[in-house]
Amino acid sequence: MANKYTIGVDYGTQSGRAVLVDLADGREVADHVTPYPHHVIDEQLPGSGIKLEHDWALQHPDDYLEVLRKSVPAVIRESGIDPADVIGIGIDFTACTMLPIDEQGQPLCFDAKYIDNPHSWVKLWKHHAAQPEADKINEIAAERGEAFLPRYGGKISSEWMIAKVWQILDEAPEIYERTDMFLEATDWVISQMTGTIVRNSCTAGYKAIWHKQDGYPSKEYFKALDPRLENLTETKLRGEVIPLGTNAGGLTERMAQIMGLKPGIAVAVGNVDAHAAVPAVGVVTPGKLVMAMGTSICHMLLGTEEKQVEGMCGVVEDGIIPGLYGYEAGQSAVGDIFEWYVDEAVPGYVKEAAAKEGIGVHQWLEKEAAAYKPGQTGLLALDWWNGNRSVLVDTDLTGLILGMTLLTKPQEIYRTLLEATAFGTRKIVDAFHNNGVEVDALYACGGLPQKNRLLMQIYADVTNREIFVADSKQTPALGAAMFAAVAAGKQAGGYDTILDAAERMARVKEETFKPIPENVEIYDRLYQEYSKLHDYFGRGENDVMKRLKSIKKSTE
Repeated sequence: MANKYTIGVDYGTQSGRAVLVDLADGREVADHVTPYPHHVIDEQLPGSGIKLEHDWALQHPDDYLEVLRKSVPAVIRESGIDPADVIGIGIDFTACTMLPIDEQGQPLCFDAKYIDNPHSWVKLWKHHAAQPEADKINEIAAERGEAFLPRYGGKISSEWMIAKVWQILDEAPEIYERTDMFLEATDWVISQMTGTIVRNSCTAGYKAIWHKQDGYPSKEYFKALDPRLENLTETKLRGEVIPLGTNAGGLTERMAQIMGLKPGIAVAVGNVDAHAAVPAVGVVTPGKLVMAMGTSICHMLLGTEEKQVEGMCGVVEDGIIPGLYGYEAGQSAVGDIFEWYVDEAVPGYVKEAAAKEGIGVHQWLEKEAAAYKPGQTGLLALDWWNGNRSVLVDTDLTGLILGMTLLTKPQEIYRTLLEATAFGTRKIVDAFHNNGVEVDALYACGGLPQKNRLLMQIYADVTNREIFVADSKQTPALGAAMFAAVAAGKQAGGYDTILDAAERMARVKEETFKPIPENVEIYDRLYQEYSKLHDYFGRGENDVMKRLKSIKKSTE
């Protein structure tokens, strides 16, 4: 009998990637990347040249379809398999990435009447211009004692659905009125493949304040925000919310032709990129924290009950694995901090030394930094170069390095920045563990674990936990392909549950990173110092970072 396959499509910030996966063992047979033709739109609208304000980040919805038109046929061609052996397709997406659509399911920016209005376009996850709305959402929820607020660590983000919807209503009421529905981009792409609009429980739960038992917040709450929002959830956020691994519908004839696949195959309900990675590293039970490590880190954990944890980004029933509560937290800059240091602060002689040795600057710094023992640099840093996502939930915090002398070397600073991000992860691990959500081991996926061994050892030592590393370079896409196998079901050659799929398809490397006892001891002492600085600058005792920002703003 011929092998069966599914395709996972991972929609990132700059590009989309399709991966063809063998269902027998999770082997990635072929992959293909399509860079988005319009990239991130953060300065001006394509065509019209209309300038965007500060903190805007948009995308062109057709770029997502371009990935399906290009990358899906490419993996079929490259692999040489018979398209009839592909039984399903699944996608994962950055979130909250949202757009307004009309009654026909078409984005408003496709309409010549609205194309010049920035609010008719896709608002990317990192669109932060809805912060005033987010502030009011939190203030009014706190005043009213809304039950949903603690589920999100006490704060709803400006990146999420309701703040973005409200910004549209505030700044472009005509777009709000014309909108039939506001959709996550992942749900819109699924609707383009199936002809049916459904909402996935992951983005609805984490990004749109939806709860499996309670639904959305009450009409009274939305009315308190703005009387025009009173019926939002019954009108423009209406639609069935269905769990991950569900078949959202068969692939339409038209899309099957475009993608080079058979019509009618299973299309799994959409998912969030980091969340799709969890079963792809084999994590389907509580106690294991998965870190999707790249420019930032998303931390995901499973539990059997709903607990309140400071600073978490959300706890959602069925949000990651059906049947369990999925917890999420995060750090808003990790790889980005190392990148900043290399691009903006490393002296020229380091770049010359790296070039002389024929290696990259990051590799040179890692090699040199690895020669130091924990504590030997005499330095300590706070990892807030892009604010703090968990546990403080404060985008106005900034970075800090302490202990510099005239003898401080670039590799010492680099090591200190690695350590600072590890301390940030430990804060998150401790918050979960101390609130009854156990963390026994860490799992790492994404770009950083593949590139930086020193970083992974530091994380093991700082958290005093063993770290398992994903064996896939495309972990979210593999997860999306696994959910597609579940949507197709066992009879079609897939799997009946994500647990069954994970057992056969998930992969981690044999080598793990284990804590080194003498390092753990020193890092414990350094972590106590980090915690004092964390609370002093982060919990209001000294708001100097915010005052500096304010002074800077006043001089611009």
